[in-house]
Amino acid sequence: MPLGDSGFILRLDDSLGEVRAATEKLLAAEISGVSEIVPAFASVGIFFDQPVDPETTANEIQVALKRRSRRARKMDRPRAIEIPVCYDESLAPDLLTVAEHCRLTPNELVRRHRAARYQVRCVGFTPGFPYLSGLPRELAMPRRATPRTSVPAGSVAIGGSQSGIYPLASPGGWNLIGRTPLRIFDPERESPALLRIGDKVRFRAISVEEFEQWRA
Repeated sequence: MPLGDSGFILRLDDSLGEVRAATEKLLAAEISGVSEIVPAFASVGIFFDQPVDPETTANEIQVALKRRSRRARKMDRPRAIEIPVCYDESLAPDLLTVAEHCRLTPNELVRRHRAARYQVRCVGFTPGFPYLSGLPRELAMPRRATPRTSVPAGSVAIGGSQSGIYPLASPGGWNLIGRTPLRIFDPERESPALLRIGDKVRFRAISVEEFEQWRA
């Protein structure tokens, strides 16, 4: 589907495999004028450096998607990433609320959250924000009725059936249950975003003292 006069959005099923396969085929096609290809949760954005003819360009995209997978250019391989998180209430303003909603003690909530295995489904909202699938069903929690005007960078949160990490201080409506000292997004790094689509993520609990030492 056209997305303005210089972009398209390819709608897909809710499947990380389909998103990755489509992205790889589009990368391999090297369609003229493409400035960026952006995989998302159930879609892929194709952006051009100038306005394009919608019918001709749509046909090019369709041709690229019909090519066999062996001709595709592979995306970066998923990695296993461990994220240290301090779940202390001083850094987790919604921990008690989420625990009460889930009918768990705060300690049990933390145990289940860090024991789960997550995967980055897409990156967006703010630069480097990872949407993580794999949250245990019993920990699902609706987003806050009133979003905060500012959420601290590094905040680990639950929003609906997903977990996520705020890379930068920004407004946000997810429930904050901890904070990591890692810089999830750093424009000075060669790869500014720490996490990318497909990465497998585990959380490791650390103390307030460790959190402060890490940041020092």
